[in-house]
Amino acid sequence: MKLYSLSVLYKGEPKAVLLKAAYDVSSFSFFQRSSVQEFMTFTSQLIVERSAKGTRSSVKEQEYLCHVYVRNDSLAGVAIADNEYPSRVAFTLLEKVLDEFSNQVDKIDWPVGSPATINYTSLDSHLSRYQNPREADPMSKVQAELDETKIILHNTMESLLERGEKLDDLVSKSEVLGTQSKAFYKTARKQNSCCAIM
Repeated sequence: MKLYSLSVLYKGEPKAVLLKAAYDVSSFSFFQRSSVQEFMTFTSQLIVERSAKGTRSSVKEQEYLCHVYVRNDSLAGVAIADNEYPSRVAFTLLEKVLDEFSNQVDKIDWPVGSPATINYTSLDSHLSRYQNPREADPMSKVQAELDETKIILHNTMESLLERGEKLDDLVSKSEVLGTQSKAFYKTARKQNSCCAIM
């Protein structure tokens, strides 16, 4: 699972304006990094321009997923990740980033802003923190623990079922043993009662 890009944009009427972006292109070759970064910026702007306000969507491009969230106030966020990255975590991240951004940056600056003029420094830390969705998102961590517990429980049940035949044999022997032990108890009681009188 890999998160490559996290962008905040303003959905203007003719075009989307990139306000701030963070990239992790370390998995690409050194000579491809600038081209990949430009392509991610272009794709983010294009997806925001073609998305309606107040919508969330995921767009698949080859082995990548572009998650976009456009709020009703025209502020938009785009996360580009691989196919394995959980959509729920990506949208949680986008909502968190957009809320923080709208609290830290004045709404007046959104239509005319650029990455150089906007003062919002949390994108890089969010991008690095959410590289592992299990650690960053408590719900994913709980889900992973539940999956592990389910596997352990399933293995335990299988081993119990394998031993089930042996347990059935023990139960049938214990029933036989039960009648024999009752008979032994009665006999022992009779024997002991005889000795108590003497």
